[in-house]
Amino acid sequence: MEKLWGGRFKETTHELVEEFTASAPFDLRLYRQDIAGSIAYCKALVKAKVLTEEEGKRIEQALQQIRREIEEGKLVPRPEEEDVHTLIEGRLKEAVGEAAGKLHTGRSRNDQVALDLRLWLREEIDHLLEAFKDLQGTLVELAERHLGVAAPGYTHLRKAQPVLLSHYFMAYYEMFKRDRARMAECRRRVDVLPLGSGALAGNPYPIDRQYLAELLGFSQISANSMDAVSDRDFVVEFLAVASIAMMHLSRLSEELILWSSTEFGFISLPEAFCTGSSIMPQKVNPDVLELVRAKTGRVYGALVTLLTVLKALPLTYNRDLQEDKEPLFDAVDTLKASLQLMALLLEGIEIRGERLQGAAEEDFTLATDLADYLAHKGVPFRQAHRTAGEVVRYAEEKGKGLGELSLEELKRFCPEAEEDVFEWLKVERSLERRNLPGGTAPERVKEAIQRAKEELGL
Repeated sequence: MEKLWGGRFKETTHELVEEFTASAPFDLRLYRQDIAGSIAYCKALVKAKVLTEEEGKRIEQALQQIRREIEEGKLVPRPEEEDVHTLIEGRLKEAVGEAAGKLHTGRSRNDQVALDLRLWLREEIDHLLEAFKDLQGTLVELAERHLGVAAPGYTHLRKAQPVLLSHYFMAYYEMFKRDRARMAECRRRVDVLPLGSGALAGNPYPIDRQYLAELLGFSQISANSMDAVSDRDFVVEFLAVASIAMMHLSRLSEELILWSSTEFGFISLPEAFCTGSSIMPQKVNPDVLELVRAKTGRVYGALVTLLTVLKALPLTYNRDLQEDKEPLFDAVDTLKASLQLMALLLEGIEIRGERLQGAAEEDFTLATDLADYLAHKGVPFRQAHRTAGEVVRYAEEKGKGLGELSLEELKRFCPEAEEDVFEWLKVERSLERRNLPGGTAPERVKEAIQRAKEELGL
């Protein structure tokens, strides 16, 4: 097959070079965007009188037919077709003859591929925004359904203070809310039209770029042709946002793995999202969660890959930029699947409320409440903290919980203690006292759930 750029060359390309530089096996997934961009550019060429109305009509009809052929599997890249653009342009020439060559007037592969990538990523971000919303909705539904359940809150993976289980679910809601907001902001910077920039210096034909933006649904057009063809900041930004989101999914995966273990026993995972062992018949393994945790590294790797590709890359286009697509495609696929699986898995978890409630009372989780009680009685908090620690040590030695100590025992350490101290040493009262905005008090958590439902339109 004759190369589109072959006029300058006497030698044919070495077969190993053909294989090494080919991108068609992975960039074929850009075919819809490439055809959409070509149809829009065709219209702009007609408007600029570079193409006749008849030529424009024939080209547009042929491009729509080519799209159907690819979708039906009738048109696939041959070894000599290095990328999706070559595949489509070659087939277009077969369909309309020499008029196909006019479609490239003023347009470079450089602004063409930049356009395809922006169109593709913009669409994928829209899908991801919906996936984030679905996951957030699942978390809100869980929080609302289990509003009365107390759970232990942890620091250093040691029981710290009791919280509402709903407050825990809403913590992840807030994480994914930030991810969704970052993704929406990223979309705004993806939504910039590069077409009309040519190879790097701009387009010498009277192409109406604003018209192109309207046809392709872009809210902005690029301000500098050199920047437009070499800019991959929008891909880096997406990968950074995706990495943060995968980090949140990995944290949630780890906690669900721990909570579903026999040692914790707080939840039971749906069997449809677990696997068994080839040798141990009793096993129910959290493989989906483990893979989400592991695939986080793939998305991190994609970010580092592209940052490395771009480091010290001179203006403008360099073939290095071909390496932007595979890590981006993989990161999008990984994040999308992880979000969808997590939402479905969470819908099927079984909450073991009695076990959570019991754990919320274990290991002296109300020791801070004892210190707060003494501070309420006028004892300086640092002294109250020390006294509460002494009470905990005494209770440990006696094999008792704080609520099991008698008033007489408590008075040995804190003479200020009265009968009302035992109300302070109840999980329900502890939760109620955390009633500032953002706290775990039932009233505040209900407000957070209602606010989230309004944000999601539920």
